Amino acid sequence: MPTAYVGLGSNLGNREDLLLKGLLGLCGQGMPVQAVSSVYESVPVGKTDQPDFLNAVARVETALGAREALGVLLGLEHSLGRVRVEKWGPRVLDLDLLLFGDESQEIISEPGLQVPHPLLQERGFVLLPLCDLNPHGVHPLLGVSFQSLADACGSAGLRVFPDVDLNVDVGHR
Repeated sequence: MPTAYVGLGSNLGNREDLLLKGLLGLCGQGMPVQAVSSVYESVPVGKTDQPDFLNAVARVETALGAREALGVLLGLEHSLGRVRVEKWGPRVLDLDLLLFGDESQEIISEPGLQVPHPLLQERGFVLLPLCDLNPHGVHPLLGVSFQSLADACGSAGLRVFPDVDLNVDVGHR
C-alpha cells in the first residue's frame, strides 16, 4: 500500500486536541496512521501577527490515490472548522500532503495538486518533524536529503513542544 506523509498544523483553539482529531480523522478515512513525529511549536510564516503553531508530520498508508487523499485532508480541515480566509492566516487545522506513493517518491504536478509539497524544502517546521520519521529520506525532485534541507533552513523559532506524544493516542490504527 502506498505511503504518504501528511503535515499537520494548528494555531487556533486547543491546538493539541485539533492535531489529535486530525490524526484520528485520517484513520477513519482510509489513511491509517503508522507513526507521528514529535510535536514542534513554531512562529508563523508569512502573516506573523497571529498565535504560534503546533506542527507535526504523520506517516500514513492508503489505498487512495493522491487526489483522493488530498480530498480527505481538505474535508477533514473543513469538518474541524477550517475556513480559508487569507493566505498564511491563522487556522484551526492545516493538513498538507507532503509526499506520496511507493517509497513516497511520486512526483505529481496537476492543477491543485503538487507532490512533493512545493514549499517542503523551505519549511523547517515541516522538515524537522519529517526527519523524525524519515531521517534518511531524499527529496524526490531535488535529490537532497531531508536532513540537509532541514539543516539549511535552521531551527530558529522552532522547539519541541513538551509532553505531547501523539503516537500514544493514535497508535497503529
